[in-house]
Amino acid sequence: MFPLLRRLSDGRFHSGEALARAFGLSRASVCNMMAQAEAMGLAVHAVRGRGYRLAEPIEWLDADAITRDLDDVAAAYTLQLHDSLASTNATLMVAALDGAPDGTLVCAEHQAAGKGRRGRAWHSVPGGSLTFSVLWRFEAGLQSMAGLSLAAGLAVARAINRHSVHPVQLKWPNDVLAGYRKLAGVLVEVQGDMHGAAFAVVGIGLNVRLNAVQRDAIDRAVVDLAELGVAAGRNRILAACLRELHGVAAIFRTEGFAALREEWQGLDAYAGRPVVLTLAESRAQAGVAAGVDDNGALLLDEGGPRPRAYSGGELSLRLDTR
Repeated sequence: MFPLLRRLSDGRFHSGEALARAFGLSRASVCNMMAQAEAMGLAVHAVRGRGYRLAEPIEWLDADAITRDLDDVAAAYTLQLHDSLASTNATLMVAALDGAPDGTLVCAEHQAAGKGRRGRAWHSVPGGSLTFSVLWRFEAGLQSMAGLSLAAGLAVARAINRHSVHPVQLKWPNDVLAGYRKLAGVLVEVQGDMHGAAFAVVGIGLNVRLNAVQRDAIDRAVVDLAELGVAAGRNRILAACLRELHGVAAIFRTEGFAALREEWQGLDAYAGRPVVLTLAESRAQAGVAAGVDDNGALLLDEGGPRPRAYSGGELSLRLDTR
């Protein structure tokens, strides 16, 4: 399907007959692929007598373009670009267990079963999203990874803010926001020994250009790079994220999250705001967001002598609008 979609993204109409001939398919197969493309969220123009074309041009992922923009940090990454995967995180987890090196990148044009925190689905659209996962290996074990999702989110925010006139902010523990709407999310999955060899798969999903149908499928307020006026293409933005992730990883490995804490708090969208933290078993705790500690735990001012620290993958934070 994806070679056919690349042909359609040149802005011209291509007849079903010509496509069938070029790709060794039946006309019915071409028609079915157009239906599948629309199910993925792509808008396809079909005009009787003229054929098919994609409604919006797509900048497809290009390993050479990414490598050029990575420049002096290109050697830190092993690129694996795919048309479609169930999940970049799941694919990279398997590769990591098979011995993939630190810095392995798995990126997909489309994810059939992408996921976010707390089991939520992550919606990705060919050409309209960036979905990728990076492997980081740690010799100091799982205990050295506290605050890793915050560090990764900071790297993505740095990259976007180099290209956007509308600064983005961060939401604990793993979201990148613009105007309190979600632009990107981070999902970190770890495996290994507490004090020995361990690894983290850092998955990132970033909205590039979402149409109305795609936005309606998402159960929260979202924003994309196009709306922020970001002119840089997907390959350049991906390379920018990878460059910043490389720099953040170098600091994180040697000094931990504590060395990044001040910068993270400078971008904290919820700092000083009344919030509600949803805990286990749907219990809720209200308070005022007071930043994070050196391990990346949320600090919540509940009216006591000092803020209380909260951490854990099942916690959920939102503004208190009561």
